[in-house]
Amino acid sequence: MSWDERLRLSRQKLNRVQRLPHGDLPALGRKAECPEPLYARFPEPGRYWALRCGWPKPVAKATSAKMAAASSSDSDCGRAESNEASSKWLDAHYDPVANIHTFSSCLALADLHGDGEYKLVVGDLGPGGQHPRLKVLKGPTVLTESPLPALPAAAATFLMEQHEPRTPALALASGPCVYVYKNLRPYFKFSLPQLPPNPLEQDLWNQAKEDRIDPLTLKEMLEGIREKAEVPLSVQSLRFLQLELSEMEAFVSQHKSKSIKRQTVITTMTTLKKNLADEDAVSCLVLGTENKELLVLDPEAFIILAKMSLPSVPVFLDVSGQFDVEFRLAAACRNGNIYILRRDAKRPKYCIELSAQPVGLVRVHKVLVVGSTQDSLHGFTHKGKKLWTVQMPAAILTMNLLEQHSRGLQAVMAGLANGEVRIYRDKTLLNVIRTPDAVTSLCFGRYGREDNTLIMTTRGGGLIIKILKRTAVFVEGGGEAGPPPAQALKLNVPRKTRLYVDQTLREREAGTAMHRTFQTDLYLLRLRTARAYVQALESSLNPVSVTAREPLKLHAVVQGLGPTFKLTLHLQNTSAARPILGLLVCFLYNEVLYALPRAFFKVPLLVPGLSYPLETFVESLSDKGISDIIKVLVLREGQSAPLLSAHINMPVSEGLAAA
Repeated sequence: MSWDERLRLSRQKLNRVQRLPHGDLPALGRKAECPEPLYARFPEPGRYWALRCGWPKPVAKATSAKMAAASSSDSDCGRAESNEASSKWLDAHYDPVANIHTFSSCLALADLHGDGEYKLVVGDLGPGGQHPRLKVLKGPTVLTESPLPALPAAAATFLMEQHEPRTPALALASGPCVYVYKNLRPYFKFSLPQLPPNPLEQDLWNQAKEDRIDPLTLKEMLEGIREKAEVPLSVQSLRFLQLELSEMEAFVSQHKSKSIKRQTVITTMTTLKKNLADEDAVSCLVLGTENKELLVLDPEAFIILAKMSLPSVPVFLDVSGQFDVEFRLAAACRNGNIYILRRDAKRPKYCIELSAQPVGLVRVHKVLVVGSTQDSLHGFTHKGKKLWTVQMPAAILTMNLLEQHSRGLQAVMAGLANGEVRIYRDKTLLNVIRTPDAVTSLCFGRYGREDNTLIMTTRGGGLIIKILKRTAVFVEGGGEAGPPPAQALKLNVPRKTRLYVDQTLREREAGTAMHRTFQTDLYLLRLRTARAYVQALESSLNPVSVTAREPLKLHAVVQGLGPTFKLTLHLQNTSAARPILGLLVCFLYNEVLYALPRAFFKVPLLVPGLSYPLETFVESLSDKGISDIIKVLVLREGQSAPLLSAHINMPVSEGLAAA
């Protein structure tokens, strides 16, 4: 393709791009003709352009390699358009250098100004965990940004009061404090109550204050307390233990006059409706602390309404219900267990033991979906019963809930280390989204003025915004092959009849007596079975010998239609190395019905492990179409008691019956 033709195509694309709407989220409900990144050469010489948010922006100088890539992108444009047409998502924005490093718990969507424009709240950890900041995004741009004193643990939006205008407040948990913002301005700061210090640690610092011990002795005794004491050391003592010997004396001189304070920190946070289940109802904050406690805060006075203890430190929380009515709280802890608590309970009521550490906790309807470090998703009931397990192709990095209110859909999203985001409803895969980098945080909800927006941040600090198409429908089995659809069908259980209800009431009233009767009959059945077995052993009525001296096994085969049958006895010596000699075979039968040429004969030497067929013929004498039993006895010479026996049910002679 010549330079003039390429220039003409580039101008045509520029005209089409210029007609696209632009703004904060230009791709809301629309998409460009080719998905970004789309690189093209425009009339300005030596300049390299890219489509950013539906509007061309220069990004770099053009080189020969980039120009070759641009020409190849022209040929791949049609194929990319067909892939996007079959997708359920619209690519609204992708910025690989957005410099956002966060987790799913630090993302929140809310209408912070009450104007119907939903913003994204991000508790940014900063690159390398340095310089944490609170960011509020409007569309793809950062609206406000403010520094944080410590790394954020969680972010949540909630309504504090019923007064108009009903704008939600923003709560950000960082260190031992919860920072509350209204209209993006600081409103209140809640600090966790201080914990009592270790008395031995307090006594050591008092001695250091009076110069009765030197810094080296103080360090040795504090290390002994840290290893053995149940109450952990304060931050002051922990910092002192990390110092070099030359810095200890100055640290002691500076801090020995200060009182010892032991402060815990917040590990996780969520919201709980106070008295109504409405979406715009007042909510309480639920905090999980490093001190193995759960705190419920009042939304107006910010006092502790309830305090619950856990056996381990909580890392993920999920709450359902209302605080004033009834609520259920699930806490995934560092010891690999999930604890279920209910209202007015100081201790967990149920415990779910996992085989690996949890990496996420999401409630989908009445099912708790837990992701583990074994690359799998597990579904549990609120009483701890496991419902299903799904294995993932890679490690799970983050999880969150996808709730589409227009279709009543609730599903779980799982971001994997291989760059995939998988959407599951129960154990059925609904959709797979592939991203350029591994996703570390997920958030789905109303953003801007779009109801169903998926926001993702990547491991490298990128920001991806996708919009669910209004015509998109998640179909079971649309992602990959899974269990058959018939497995998810509910059984057609018949309705309860009057007889069923009466029997149920009878079983409730007389349950103890019925159980005793059942146990009595069961014991009698066992007794009769044991007696019959003993009788069979005593009379040798079994086809297998139970004596260790003559270990034998016998079974018989009857062949023929009649009146003459061929009877074959298979006799086997089951001993390890000892042959058996001197055995006899005897037949007992009704001489009116049957005739045998030999009713008594000797058995040859039986070599261990071989099955010997012993054949004879049986002639049926009756023409009435009746049959009887022929008994086969295996005897030892000189003994009257048989070693084993077999009862052969002879068939009816079809030859005589037909005649």
